[in-house]
Amino acid sequence: MHIPLLVDTRAASVATGARPGTIRIWLYRGHLTHHGHDRAGRALVDLRELENHLADKAA
Repeated sequence: MHIPLLVDTRAASVATGARPGTIRIWLYRGHLTHHGHDRAGRALVDLRELENHLADKAA
């Protein structure tokens, strides 16, 4: 088990190169775990989970 590294969709986009809209779609479709929202209302994702998802799609 790992401790989630929670970031908003904009920060996740900068870190991984995935578009924020794509990340939101993956959240909606259940490909990523939704971890609530930050104070600005942006969805929070686990950066490590997103990186793993991107690696799986690339394989």
